[in-house]
Amino acid sequence: MLEIKINNADKIIATLEQLRDKAIHRGPLMRDIAGTMQTAVVNNFEAGGRPAWLGVKHRKGTPLNDTGNLKNSIQQSYDDDSAVVGTNEPYARIHQFGGVIKPKKGKYLVFRIGDKWVMTDKVVIPARPFLMLTSQDEEDIYDDVQSYFQNILK
Repeated sequence: MLEIKINNADKIIATLEQLRDKAIHRGPLMRDIAGTMQTAVVNNFEAGGRPAWLGVKHRKGTPLNDTGNLKNSIQQSYDDDSAVVGTNEPYARIHQFGGVIKPKKGKYLVFRIGDKWVMTDKVVIPARPFLMLTSQDEEDIYDDVQSYFQNILK
Protein backbone atom coordinates (compact mmCIF):
# COMPACT_ATOMS: atom_id res chain seq x y z
CA MET A 1 0.00 0.00 0.00
CA LEU A 2 1.24 3.47 -0.89
CA GLU A 3 1.16 6.01 1.90
CA ILE A 4 1.67 9.75 1.73
CA LYS A 5 2.55 11.68 4.83
CA ILE A 6 2.28 15.43 4.94
CA ASN A 7 4.61 17.32 7.19
CA ASN A 8 3.23 20.59 8.52
CA ALA A 9 -0.33 19.47 7.79
CA ASP A 10 -1.54 22.07 10.28
CA LYS A 11 -0.53 24.86 7.91
CA ILE A 12 -2.33 23.19 5.00
CA ILE A 13 -5.45 22.63 7.10
CA ALA A 14 -5.38 26.25 8.30
CA THR A 15 -5.08 27.48 4.70
CA LEU A 16 -7.97 25.29 3.57
CA GLU A 17 -10.09 26.51 6.48
CA GLN A 18 -9.24 30.11 5.61
CA LEU A 19 -10.20 29.44 2.00
CA ARG A 20 -13.50 27.86 3.06
CA ASP A 21 -14.36 30.73 5.40
CA LYS A 22 -13.46 33.53 3.00
CA ALA A 23 -15.03 31.94 -0.09
CA ILE A 24 -18.52 32.17 1.43
CA HIS A 25 -19.08 35.64 -0.03
CA ARG A 26 -18.33 35.16 -3.71
CA GLY A 27 -20.13 38.29 -4.94
CA PRO A 28 -16.86 40.03 -5.88
CA LEU A 29 -15.81 36.99 -7.92
CA MET A 30 -19.19 36.78 -9.65
CA ARG A 31 -19.08 40.55 -10.35
CA ASP A 32 -15.70 40.10 -12.08
CA ILE A 33 -16.95 37.10 -14.07
CA ALA A 34 -20.10 38.99 -15.15
CA GLY A 35 -17.94 41.93 -16.24
CA THR A 36 -15.66 39.65 -18.25
CA MET A 37 -18.66 38.00 -19.92
CA GLN A 38 -20.24 41.36 -20.75
CA THR A 39 -16.98 42.56 -22.30
CA ALA A 40 -16.85 39.34 -24.35
CA VAL A 41 -20.37 39.90 -25.68
CA VAL A 42 -19.58 43.53 -26.60
CA ASN A 43 -16.44 42.25 -28.36
CA ASN A 44 -18.66 39.85 -30.34
CA PHE A 45 -20.63 42.83 -31.66
CA GLU A 46 -17.53 44.87 -32.43
CA ALA A 47 -15.95 41.96 -34.33
CA GLY A 48 -19.13 41.19 -36.28
CA GLY A 49 -19.31 37.82 -34.54
CA ARG A 50 -16.65 35.44 -33.28
CA PRO A 51 -16.80 33.46 -35.58
CA ALA A 52 -18.07 35.98 -38.11
CA TRP A 53 -21.84 36.24 -38.54
CA LEU A 54 -23.47 35.72 -41.92
CA GLY A 55 -23.83 38.98 -43.80
CA VAL A 56 -27.06 40.73 -44.68
CA LYS A 57 -28.55 40.33 -48.16
CA HIS A 58 -30.56 43.46 -48.80
CA ARG A 59 -28.52 46.32 -47.41
CA LYS A 60 -25.04 47.45 -46.53
CA GLY A 61 -23.71 47.32 -43.02
CA THR A 62 -22.83 44.83 -40.36
CA PRO A 63 -25.46 42.49 -38.93
CA LEU A 64 -26.77 43.39 -35.46
CA ASN A 65 -24.86 46.68 -35.39
CA ASP A 66 -27.00 49.17 -37.33
CA THR A 67 -28.66 50.98 -34.42
CA GLY A 68 -26.54 49.62 -31.56
CA ASN A 69 -29.73 48.95 -29.57
CA LEU A 70 -29.09 45.23 -29.10
CA LYS A 71 -25.46 45.74 -28.09
CA ASN A 72 -26.41 48.55 -25.72
CA SER A 73 -29.11 46.39 -24.12
CA ILE A 74 -26.59 43.82 -22.84
CA GLN A 75 -26.72 43.79 -19.05
CA GLN A 76 -25.05 41.84 -16.28
CA SER A 77 -26.26 40.65 -12.91
CA TYR A 78 -24.64 38.59 -10.19
CA ASP A 79 -24.98 37.34 -6.65
CA ASP A 80 -22.83 35.06 -4.47
CA ASP A 81 -23.68 32.02 -6.59
CA SER A 82 -24.06 33.17 -10.18
CA ALA A 83 -23.02 35.59 -12.89
CA VAL A 84 -25.44 36.29 -15.76
CA VAL A 85 -25.20 38.36 -18.92
CA GLY A 86 -28.15 38.86 -21.24
CA THR A 87 -30.69 41.18 -22.81
CA ASN A 88 -34.39 41.75 -22.50
CA GLU A 89 -34.86 42.87 -26.11
CA PRO A 90 -37.71 40.80 -27.60
CA TYR A 91 -35.94 40.32 -30.95
CA ALA A 92 -32.69 39.05 -29.38
CA ARG A 93 -33.80 35.40 -29.38
CA ILE A 94 -34.30 35.19 -33.15
CA HIS A 95 -30.87 36.68 -33.76
CA GLN A 96 -29.16 34.41 -31.22
CA PHE A 97 -30.73 31.15 -32.44
CA GLY A 98 -32.08 31.99 -35.90
CA GLY A 99 -35.55 31.10 -37.08
CA VAL A 100 -38.41 31.87 -39.40
CA ILE A 101 -40.65 34.91 -39.06
CA LYS A 102 -44.19 34.40 -40.37
CA PRO A 103 -47.08 36.85 -40.41
CA LYS A 104 -49.26 36.94 -37.29
CA LYS A 105 -52.25 38.21 -39.27
CA GLY A 106 -52.88 37.77 -42.96
CA LYS A 107 -50.90 35.84 -45.54
CA TYR A 108 -47.89 38.09 -46.01
CA LEU A 109 -45.29 40.11 -44.20
CA VAL A 110 -44.98 43.57 -45.71
CA PHE A 111 -41.91 45.70 -45.09
CA ARG A 112 -39.64 48.17 -46.77
CA ILE A 113 -36.13 47.54 -48.07
CA GLY A 114 -34.59 50.80 -49.20
CA ASP A 115 -37.23 52.52 -51.30
CA LYS A 116 -39.11 49.33 -52.27
CA TRP A 117 -41.94 47.56 -50.47
CA VAL A 118 -41.65 43.78 -50.19
CA MET A 119 -44.35 41.15 -49.62
CA THR A 120 -43.34 37.66 -48.54
CA ASP A 121 -44.86 34.75 -46.65
CA LYS A 122 -41.81 34.35 -44.38
CA VAL A 123 -38.37 35.68 -43.57
CA VAL A 124 -35.56 33.32 -42.58
CA ILE A 125 -33.17 34.83 -40.05
CA PRO A 126 -29.84 32.97 -39.74
CA ALA A 127 -28.42 32.41 -36.27
CA ARG A 128 -25.95 35.11 -35.28
CA PRO A 129 -24.94 34.06 -31.77
CA PHE A 130 -23.81 37.08 -29.81
CA LEU A 131 -24.22 35.64 -26.29
CA MET A 132 -21.23 33.32 -26.52
CA LEU A 133 -17.73 33.02 -25.15
CA THR A 134 -14.56 32.20 -27.05
CA SER A 135 -11.83 30.02 -25.58
CA GLN A 136 -9.91 33.24 -24.80
CA ASP A 137 -12.94 34.58 -22.91
CA GLU A 138 -13.05 31.35 -20.89
CA GLU A 139 -9.35 31.79 -20.07
CA ASP A 140 -10.09 35.35 -18.93
CA ILE A 141 -12.78 33.99 -16.59
CA TYR A 142 -10.31 31.42 -15.28
CA ASP A 143 -7.92 34.33 -14.58
CA ASP A 144 -10.72 36.08 -12.65
CA VAL A 145 -11.17 32.96 -10.52
CA GLN A 146 -7.44 32.59 -9.95
CA SER A 147 -7.10 36.24 -8.90
CA TYR A 148 -10.05 35.92 -6.52
CA PHE A 149 -8.55 32.94 -4.71
CA GLN A 150 -5.08 34.49 -4.61
CA ASN A 151 -6.55 37.62 -3.04
CA ILE A 152 -8.57 35.82 -0.38
CA LEU A 153 -5.54 33.79 0.68
CA LYS A 154 -3.38 36.88 1.27
